[in-house]
Amino acid sequence: MRITKVYTRTGDAGDTGLGGGQRVPKDAPRIEAYGTVDELNSTLGVAVAHVADAEVRATLEQVQHHLFDLGGDLCILEDDKARFGMPPFPADRVAWLEEVLDRASAEVPPLEEFVLPGGELAAAHLHVARCVCRRAERLCITLARQEPVSPNVVPYLNRLSDALFQLARLLNHRAGRGDVLWKKSYRRGEKEGEARG
Repeated sequence: MRITKVYTRTGDAGDTGLGGGQRVPKDAPRIEAYGTVDELNSTLGVAVAHVADAEVRATLEQVQHHLFDLGGDLCILEDDKARFGMPPFPADRVAWLEEVLDRASAEVPPLEEFVLPGGELAAAHLHVARCVCRRAERLCITLARQEPVSPNVVPYLNRLSDALFQLARLLNHRAGRGDVLWKKSYRRGEKEGEARG
């Protein structure tokens, strides 16, 4: 595909086009869903720029390609996919993420307490991406209540949020600093001044 002009003026009235040619409002649930997937991909791009670990960086770059495909899937109605002979977002992407999760989980220590977002800069960015991923998942669930969505979209986003959490932990672990743990003392009503002291 060749893009010769970035602006088209076709969306100035507040609507946009789906892959099948339909015009819908820019704040329609489907646009919110794949727009948030695009936001997630951009957030991951920032994370990738800060990841020095070659293995984790390669994994995240593969995820970015998956997310581009997933956004394209959401951009086309299920009826149009059947009409165009377009396959749905594939199940093997979900299985691949589960393998990523299994490998990361095998290397990091077992969870014994809640983990706070933070640590290495790259890990902190992955925690932000994890939150955006959860929002994308919620929006896709909302969309699926209203109209059909490819069956592997929500499972992929669900596994991805878990994978981003474990990959953030993995980066902190490999950097030798470990998890940033939530301190139980705060939930026991310890005074703020005492907690700081």
